[in-house]
Amino acid sequence: MLATLNRLQDRLDATRRLDFIAPLLLRLYLVPVLWMAGSRKLQHMDATISWFGDVENGLGLPFPELLAWLATLTEIGGALLLLIGLAVRWISIPLIITMLVAIFAVHWPYGWPVIADPSSLFATDRIAASADKLAKARELLQQHGNYDWLTSSGRLVILNNGIEWAATYLLMLLALFFIGAGRWLSVDYWIARRWRSAAL
Repeated sequence: MLATLNRLQDRLDATRRLDFIAPLLLRLYLVPVLWMAGSRKLQHMDATISWFGDVENGLGLPFPELLAWLATLTEIGGALLLLIGLAVRWISIPLIITMLVAIFAVHWPYGWPVIADPSSLFATDRIAASADKLAKARELLQQHGNYDWLTSSGRLVILNNGIEWAATYLLMLLALFFIGAGRWLSVDYWIARRWRSAAL
């Protein structure tokens, strides 16, 4: 029995030769997320700056123009750097900060779920109250709209805007901060390999 377990462990350990796949997939997953977030901010920069500074309906941050530009350029630049695997551990730091700001300044009041699902383990009173609203919206659309067409691209839901996705991106960035860009398919790997061989 012990010999079988050892053989299985050896086979499992052999998969470490493919350890470059996980950081590559983390990077490639985050690229469109960051690119779209940064591009949206850039396209509507005046509104972004206003939202960053608005105390009543926005983030209420000091120096909104500076912080809006920093967040936007960090997301766009971060997407490009993650795509090619350059300075991945370094760019992870400001991206982690951006995610922390998003979690605590934007999404925190809404709890965990992004989609309001009253059956969710983390459902709040706000989410529970959304069930009646969603049912009423479905009823209105079924009576007065083409419900099948309206839902042909996905089911009708209420956005809760919780921390779920931002927290997931934060964990992915933390993983990249600690493990780096990965071997073979990153500029970081080839730069480090060149410098190491040059130093020998």
